Amino acid sequence: MTHAPHSEVANYAAEAAAEHAESGVFPPFDPTYFASQLFWLAIAFVILYVALDRFILPKIKTTIEDRRDRIADDLDAAAQAKADAEAAGEAYEKSLADARAKAHGIAAKTRQALDAEIAKETAGVEAELSAKQGAAEAAIRKAKDKAFAEVRGIAATATVDLVSALVGVDVTEGDAGKSVDARIKAKEAQA
Repeated sequence: MTHAPHSEVANYAAEAAAEHAESGVFPPFDPTYFASQLFWLAIAFVILYVALDRFILPKIKTTIEDRRDRIADDLDAAAQAKADAEAAGEAYEKSLADARAKAHGIAAKTRQALDAEIAKETAGVEAELSAKQGAAEAAIRKAKDKAFAEVRGIAATATVDLVSALVGVDVTEGDAGKSVDARIKAKEAQA
């Protein structure tokens, strides 16, 4: 019995096919079915329109707005990050310039301190050398005077001995000293 309804459907389909086969027109283009096709087209269009209007398009619109807002937020964040980076760069440049200025100031102060210390040490060394030079000149003068005195004495004694030996005249050491002094003064005047 279950086969009977199935066979009825099969019989109906076979009859419909036979009808169409006799007419020779493709069923969707058959004018007898235009009214039902337009009815179902209108129903499908209304259902599709409602589905798009109520469910699909609002989701798409929300997604587009969310995406637009996210892009705008990202652009704002990027602009803020760029401004922060530029501010950090300017702060870095300023601190670098301050550090360079401070380093130049420290170098100048150090140079001045070293120059002052060198000048002080140079003045001390020059004073010490000047004192030593003065002492050395005084010692040389003293030694020279002592040597001249000894030379004068030796020259006077030698003069007395030479005059006695050569001429046979006795000359005192005082007179010989006067003669040697006159001769030394004459030599100094020529120099």
